[in-house]
Parts: sequence; C-alpha cells; structure tokens
Amino acid sequence: MITGIEERGLDLAMLCLWAFTIFFIGLIFYLQRESKREGYPLVEAAGERPRRISIIGWPAPPSPKTYHLNGGETVTVDGRPDLRPVAAKPMAKFPGAPLVPTGNPMVDGVGPAAYAERADVPDKLFSGEPRILPLRAATAFHIADRDPDPRGMSVIAGDRETVGTIVDVWIDRAEYVIRYLEAEVTVAGVSRRVMIPMGFATVAARRRRVEVSAIFGKHFTDIPALRNPDLITLLEEDKIMGYFGGGTLYASPSRAEPLV
Repeated sequence: MITGIEERGLDLAMLCLWAFTIFFIGLIFYLQRESKREGYPLVEAAGERPRRISIIGWPAPPSPKTYHLNGGETVTVDGRPDLRPVAAKPMAKFPGAPLVPTGNPMVDGVGPAAYAERADVPDKLFSGEPRILPLRAATAFHIADRDPDPRGMSVIAGDRETVGTIVDVWIDRAEYVIRYLEAEVTVAGVSRRVMIPMGFATVAARRRRVEVSAIFGKHFTDIPALRNPDLITLLEEDKIMGYFGGGTLYASPSRAEPLV
C-alpha cells in the first residue's frame, strides 16, 4: 500500500496556506517595527502623569538604520524622540488633555503651526540642482500666457489690510507648479521680503491682488525668513508652511472658538 501526502493530512494547497500565513505574520511584524523608526519611544508631556514615562509597545523599535541619499550623503535614523520643548501646557490634569499655548503659538510651532526638523538644505532635482527657484533665477521658465501673472499685485491679509506687493514667483522645477509667492511687505514701518505658500494664496486677477486669509497684516512681520534670498531649504519650507497653517487657528482668538 502506498501512503501519499494527502493521506497524512497535508497537500499542496495546505502547504501554500501555511506558507502564506507565516509570511503574512512576518510582514505585519516587520511593518509594525518599521513604523516605529521615528518618534519612538513615545514620551508623555510633563504634568500629564505623576512621573514622566516612555511608551514603547510591542514590538520594540528597530535598530538604527543608515540611508544613502542620491547626492552621496547618508542619514542615520536612530529612533530618538523629538524632545524639543513645547510652549504649551495641558488645560487639565487628566491624561490626554488638550494643550494650551503659553506664548505665541504661530512662532513657537504649536498645534497646526508645528513643523518637522527637516534637513536645512534645499530640495534637489535628480541632477543635484535646486528644485525650487524664483523665476529670476530659473530663466528657462515662464508663466503661461493664459494664467494671471501675480507679480506686481497687491497682497491683502486676512483682516483686509494691504501689506505689500508680489515681486517674484518661486516654481517647482520637478512638477512645473508655483510653490511660493515672494512679497515685499511693509508692516509698522518695517519692510522685508517674505514667502507666501501658493496653497494659502488666492489670486484675484481682475482686482489685481493676492488674498492671504490665513494670517493678518501684523503677522507678516514674523514669517520665517530665508537664509539665502535665492534658495529655500527643506527646514525653511516646513517652518513657513507651519506658520501659515497656525494662522488658520491662532491668527484671531475667534478662530480657536467652537462654531456652535
């Protein structure tokens, strides 16, 4: 009598099922660990519990990993949590209570104004050249004839105050879109150039103005500045985006109140 694999309770379909199950469990374990490569262990804010504790969970974060970038640089991610001081405090003593800003949240990077500590270098094309440049430097590009040219238009803040004029347009040379509008503004007698993210600007071509509702006129004095007037770094981008994002909630006390 010949005894086959099927008579022992195993067949090819069963082997495939077990192989897939083991693979899938391993995949979940791997992805769960990799998701903790940044931001772990979680650290509770001071004052939420009697003592400061860290939360790791299961599985433990992976060991440090070194990434090789296109430009030849290397970045090692070691999973250390972001321990920058937070200019906010819990509004109550129970765990998970909402944080209340203790200073200027738009400048301190609290809530929607928060930003990541990205590399303080410009984003680059695959060729190694800066990805985002003003039109005065990217001479091979121009605004399409059918689209309004915002240069020379007035800048209107969220409180309807006219604060300055658009002087240049910064483009993304990888995606062929406008990323920022550069404006010359004068607030309280002080003139400076600032960057306005295109996502926070509305170009009213017929009225020859650019409306920025996220922030008010007085806030243009604190927009994060560029270290190089012709380049913008990844860190500067995050700070500027965070500043305008924070304005949607903190520009006016009424914006932080419930609608009902």
